[in-house]
Amino acid sequence: MITLALSKGRIFEDSLPLLKAAGIEVLEDPEKSRKLIIGTTHPGVRVVLVRATDVPTYVAHGGADLGVAGLDVLLEAEGGLYRPLDLKIANCRMSVATRADFDYAAAVKQGSRIRVATKYTKTAREFFATKGVHVDLIKLYGSMELAPLTGLADAIVDLVSTGSTLKANHLVEVEKIMDISSRLVVNPASLKLKREGLRPLIDAFASAVEARA
Repeated sequence: MITLALSKGRIFEDSLPLLKAAGIEVLEDPEKSRKLIIGTTHPGVRVVLVRATDVPTYVAHGGADLGVAGLDVLLEAEGGLYRPLDLKIANCRMSVATRADFDYAAAVKQGSRIRVATKYTKTAREFFATKGVHVDLIKLYGSMELAPLTGLADAIVDLVSTGSTLKANHLVEVEKIMDISSRLVVNPASLKLKREGLRPLIDAFASAVEARA
């Protein structure tokens, strides 16, 4: 049995066409079912539903053979995973955003110490370090936009898709850190032990991504 770890929401929805191109369809809608392990039309493949941030952990420790996770999540996770494919789905960007009245460029130029709220502390630390910007990082898990509005932080580092959430909360995107997309990750041990089952699946994903491009 090959186990694929997916998270509910955009990544799950964007993964369905790729699975279908590989000849696999999920048998139940996770939004309507309370099951966390879902069968597929392929008797040797099942899907486990986990939190997006837990996908790398499940794959790294053998709870799943492969999974789909955003680059943002993978950069914060421990290493040791094989990343054969950029699936080019769930595209967005990681950016720095501030209140419209905060002069971010001036603060950076003057060498001011900036308070930054984010759940991506590892990525943010490395980004600001390469720029030589001094920051105090504040770890948050949600509602990032509140941090600058309440005075908790000067800026946030978060994912941005359309920018509408920032705009609704009177924040502006001041610097893009990187483009983000979802990647296929594979447990190295599984790739050796279940090579006959995994390799065709990885190749099918690759063909589907190439066809979409």
